[in-house]
Amino acid sequence: MSLDEHQKGPAVEDREEEDYALDPETVEAILDAVEAGDAAAIEGLMEPLHAADIADLFEQIGSGERAQLLSLWSRGIDGEILSELDEAIREEVIAALPHEVLTEAVRELDSDDVVDLIEDLEEPQQERILEALEDSDRAAVEQSLTYPEYSAGRLMQREVVTAPEDWTVGQAIDFLRGEAELPDQFYHVILVDPRWHPTGYVTLGKILSSKRATPMKEIVEDSFRTISVMEDEGDVAYAFNQYHLISAPVVDEHERLVGVITIDDAMAVLDEEHEEDVLLLAGVGEESSISDGVVETLRQRVPWLLINLLTANIAALVIAQFSGTIEALVALAALMPVVASMGGTAATQSLTVAVRALATKDLTGANAARVVRREAVVGMLNGLIFAGVMGVVGYAIYGSWMLGGVVGAAMIINQLVAALAGVLVPLTLEKFDFDPALASGTFVTTTTDVVGFFTFLGLASLILL
Repeated sequence: MSLDEHQKGPAVEDREEEDYALDPETVEAILDAVEAGDAAAIEGLMEPLHAADIADLFEQIGSGERAQLLSLWSRGIDGEILSELDEAIREEVIAALPHEVLTEAVRELDSDDVVDLIEDLEEPQQERILEALEDSDRAAVEQSLTYPEYSAGRLMQREVVTAPEDWTVGQAIDFLRGEAELPDQFYHVILVDPRWHPTGYVTLGKILSSKRATPMKEIVEDSFRTISVMEDEGDVAYAFNQYHLISAPVVDEHERLVGVITIDDAMAVLDEEHEEDVLLLAGVGEESSISDGVVETLRQRVPWLLINLLTANIAALVIAQFSGTIEALVALAALMPVVASMGGTAATQSLTVAVRALATKDLTGANAARVVRREAVVGMLNGLIFAGVMGVVGYAIYGSWMLGGVVGAAMIINQLVAALAGVLVPLTLEKFDFDPALASGTFVTTTTDVVGFFTFLGLASLILL
């Protein structure tokens, strides 16, 4: 433990962890106030909470409790809270809001937040939100909705701060001070030519620290790059993370400026991509949420369990072909799960690393062969190590070096196959434009189960009987 950690002590560490989570006592107090119908108490408890914490509260309580809370505190809902809500309950909350509350909340949002809010809603709810917008804002949102889902056009916001490329710092400062409607948050002033093509951008820090006579084009950032309106949002998030971008202008097919993407939106996409990968790898569906109801949760999980059932029966068919071998040597039945389990674990390790590397573009066609070779070597070495262990176990428990040798040989083969399957299956899916995370344990461990059982029982039939 470092000196700083020692000085802070456990109490301080516990407090810091609690600072970033919704206090259970606060949740309980709010629910007690809801049950009592005490609107004043609810107001007092909710007022100091951050919008993200309020969204967490709505996600943690049940549907009936949400309805009661909204009936007593609907006027406390603002645009920031709506944008923080999980998609699974967003429609339910919007449906419960009075028209005037929804109108005021939606008008507080930037265009990208409105698009994110309504793109997954049913048409009646979409229309209700669009009607709450002013004509110019509605047109901007409707235009964004014409772009493909998961594209930069859906992710960008229309509120952009621009300046002619021949302006000086002084002209830019005078413009910013005199402009009545600026975005709540922005990081760059984008320079444009007469045809509205972005030619560079300048950070607010550079503007404030430069002399008024300095031409804006002399202090542009080296990180400047534009993003096509049709670019996939996953690639956008990767670019922000890879090149340490704060914001980036979005251009149409004619290279004209149409919007801007900021780092908060890009990082939200990156977080969603990671979350989807984890959910797909676990076989629970990429849209699973803790706030889902029983029916929705069942709908998401049953297909994956059905696939697992089918693949498990494939492994069972392999075992059935060696029923005579198992009857003749019962110890095989006890050792089969060991071979399968070790293969499945090794495959999951390799798979997790491969899927993550594909998502971050660290695993590409240029280095795929090297990674596959590395995994093959690691799998072979793992197999040799555990083959030695199982050889000793086979002799110590079952009194047979031959049995230990069979288990060890099966372990070597299965560890090699597991390591290769863990990287080759997601690579193959990526090549055919499928999400690599679909190569979940269901598919990869089936491969190791089938190979493990077939190898182990096949070698036992040839050598031990």
